[in-house]
Amino acid sequence: MADKKYESLKIENIVASGAIAETIDLVELSAKVPNCELNKKRFPGAVYRITDPKIAALIFSSGKVVLTGMRNRDALTNGLAVITKSLNDAGIETLKEPKVGITNMVCSYDLGKYINLNKIVVTLNVENIEYEPEQFPGLVYRIKDPKIVVLIFSSGKIILTGGRNLEDIRKGLGVLEQKLESIM
Repeated sequence: MADKKYESLKIENIVASGAIAETIDLVELSAKVPNCELNKKRFPGAVYRITDPKIAALIFSSGKVVLTGMRNRDALTNGLAVITKSLNDAGIETLKEPKVGITNMVCSYDLGKYINLNKIVVTLNVENIEYEPEQFPGLVYRIKDPKIVVLIFSSGKIILTGGRNLEDIRKGLGVLEQKLESIM
């Protein structure tokens, strides 16, 4: 059920990682699987791009994989099925139960109001805030519990990253809004 309070919260990217095989012959994989590239001079793994769902998979000879580009949990499940089927069809044995889990979610949210970033820095004066407008136009706020990094822009738009699920992201958003209420 969608939380009405955070209805503008949107998942932009999900990153998952884990193991899909004991070992993988990357040369064989890239030769047999379309849209799978291997360039060992540039990167130690194969890059496999699938279009439905749209995912980029980094596959390593150790059998480990990093998946990125998903926007929901179903895309992870479906993408993992496509990837393991492609590997199996290429003659590469995969684990019966791939051990892949979400390691990071990137979400966007609109606070719906202008934010005075200088006022936040001066008022909060805490060590877990970084703001150098000459370097980057957003304020970086590191929340300790849950462990979330928030990029706050003066437009009221924010990016939250570091959570492994939407519950963590929503908790981080709650912590942020509580801090902002005390100064706005």
